[in-house]
Amino acid sequence: MKNIVCFGEVLWDIFPTHKKIGGAPLNVATRLKSLNNKVSIITKIGEDKEGEEIADFIKKQGISEKGVQIDTSLKTGTVDVVLDKNGSASYTIQHPRAWDKIDINKDAKLLIANADAFVYGSLIARDAVSRASLNEYLKWAKYKILDINLRPPHYAIPVLLELMNEADFIKFNDDEIYEIAKALEANIVGLETTIKWMATKTNTACICVTLGKEGAVLFKDGNFYYNKGYSVKVVDTVGAGDSFLATLIDQLLKDNNPQFAIDYASAVGAIVVGSEGANPKITKEQILEILKK
Repeated sequence: MKNIVCFGEVLWDIFPTHKKIGGAPLNVATRLKSLNNKVSIITKIGEDKEGEEIADFIKKQGISEKGVQIDTSLKTGTVDVVLDKNGSASYTIQHPRAWDKIDINKDAKLLIANADAFVYGSLIARDAVSRASLNEYLKWAKYKILDINLRPPHYAIPVLLELMNEADFIKFNDDEIYEIAKALEANIVGLETTIKWMATKTNTACICVTLGKEGAVLFKDGNFYYNKGYSVKVVDTVGAGDSFLATLIDQLLKDNNPQFAIDYASAVGAIVVGSEGANPKITKEQILEILKK
């Protein structure tokens, strides 16, 4: 069992016909907890019904709520989600919301200092207040994991570079790594070359890039590990990358073989793609059945 702290946004994903609790850090935390880790989340919710329901969800998942703050003026986060005919999602993220104003406090610092890993995302840095808190909290972290989520217009390349320079592990999708590399004026061609360039540029020894239905690639300690993806009927893609990342983190922190780690994580991601919502219940039997493919 590892002790992991996740930092960032919690919110409601609002679909045309229903709503679901989400936010990448909470999705990652939920999956990490389901994999029998000790998990805490540092975030902020509004003093409203939506916030109360998220707080109750966090508690029911067995995630520590010591880092959950309450904002008395701003609403709990919401995101309008639209799925295309292939199940791929597009997002309209409301601003400002409570998670944009996460404070610095002593209890949160202690949570981070005592953790094996600290997981943070790029979206939380869209607001100066939460970004300043993140910069302070990063000083207390032993091992820093960055989840890049480019959601226009909520990012800036100089801020992304600062976040990447702090990280020990970075997760991108293929569009994101190419976009950032181009913005940083990298004169390179090909995915492996781009990953190596990014690792050197940010002094990061471990980088993972998801490739949609084509799987994922892991670069760790100078070696590449590939998974070519698993064929499933797509229901929706919301949260699939989060469950993939959580599972990969779990495997790598437990020093499991990198090839097995990326295969196992890809299987979990495939199950989420074939399910409704970001946090479906997943059994070990389901994972092993996918791995047989």
